[in-house]
Amino acid sequence: MHAVVLLCICLYSIDIDDDSEVRIVLLCLTLQQDPYTMSKGSQMEGYCMDLLSELAKKLDFKYNVHLVKDGSYGRQDETGAWNGMIGEVVRKEADLAIAPLTLTAAREKVVGMTKPFMQTGISILLRKDISEEAGIFDFLNAFSVETWVGILAAYLGTAISICVVARLSPCEWSQPQTEENSFTFSHSLWYTAGALTLQGAGPHPKALSGRIICCTWWLFGLVLLACYFSNLSTSQGSDSNQLMVKGFEDLANQQGIEYGTLSGSSTLAFFKNSNNPTYRRIYEHMERAKSFVSSMDEGVRRAKEGNFAFIGESVSLDLVAARHCELVRVHEVIGMRGYSIAGTLGSPMLKNLSVAILELSEAGELAYLRSKWWASSCMADAAKASPMQPHSLKGMFLVLALGLGLGVLLAVLELTTKSRSNAREQRKSYCTVLSDELSQRLRTTATNKKRSQETADKDKA
Repeated sequence: MHAVVLLCICLYSIDIDDDSEVRIVLLCLTLQQDPYTMSKGSQMEGYCMDLLSELAKKLDFKYNVHLVKDGSYGRQDETGAWNGMIGEVVRKEADLAIAPLTLTAAREKVVGMTKPFMQTGISILLRKDISEEAGIFDFLNAFSVETWVGILAAYLGTAISICVVARLSPCEWSQPQTEENSFTFSHSLWYTAGALTLQGAGPHPKALSGRIICCTWWLFGLVLLACYFSNLSTSQGSDSNQLMVKGFEDLANQQGIEYGTLSGSSTLAFFKNSNNPTYRRIYEHMERAKSFVSSMDEGVRRAKEGNFAFIGESVSLDLVAARHCELVRVHEVIGMRGYSIAGTLGSPMLKNLSVAILELSEAGELAYLRSKWWASSCMADAAKASPMQPHSLKGMFLVLALGLGLGVLLAVLELTTKSRSNAREQRKSYCTVLSDELSQRLRTTATNKKRSQETADKDKA
């Protein structure tokens, strides 16, 4: 990984004016890395260039930018000497280094470091189409558990309503003494299920009350099926976002996907020096498989080819995911650390820079710079479909409830009308006739079975 280095050599000049003001001119050495520092003609632009500009405004200094020689962050060799940006500051060839420079204990011993201007960590980059295997019951994920319970209750309520209406309505069952009621509870369940699956199951109700219930149930079933298939299609289409590897534990426990990190990087050192069993297993696997990459570009290329997970700093991986739409960074981030500005040990300027960085953070300037330079060129993915909740279908549940209530009410009106008419003809009490009708129509199924058996015996005879 390249580094952005701003090695700032302070050249003090005294402007002779009324206040005898002393202004600092910083000679800044930088190494190009997108999006921290990039060439634009003879000028430089990027996150670090904008940050440097904001700090210069706050602390009233000037600066010139040049490219650094060896182009490295800074590493200590066997003799204890430092190279790169840290070496420049240690040798006092520069006063400041502003870059994606990780704040570490080893660096803090030889240079001064400001408050971090950006937080990062270690995460995983992989292709979006590495997804979970489909579950056996994934077809049920279109609706939530509460919705399925509501549908079951609606199904049973409709079947019971059809059964009750078929018994109460004289238009459906005109002679309960001699006729058998075709709408038993079991047939009502079968009829309701057939209507829900658009298959149909006869016979159909003849009474207006029964037909109202059936029509309401057909409408409910039609809307329900449309919502189910729509949500199922959306959830299946978004399966690519259900990554098999959601974190480092998943990565260590699987064998299908190869993984690696940048050779000689601080990320590799983190896994090598960690006492966490999971992280140790990851390091041992990478060491055994020799799955290290020599550059960030190589890691991105292998991740794009598929079946490879690249482990790196989350900030850098976010940038890659923003530029390469087929890649995604997992949510888990470990080993949180910060990028800081380095300066000569004991430099009084570091305190002022730390205060200025905090002020920029509190004012939202650092967040703005992050969104500016990490802007994604990808179209926003469709939101992952969530199981449909009962409140999404509350209108249809309400319509069904009204239809069931209206059907039962009409059946009761049909029965009371016939009972009133029979009471006049027979010159009996209305209540007596209604009571007799109800007792005949609400007989147990055993009576119906007995009547069915007698009818079958007669047919055989």
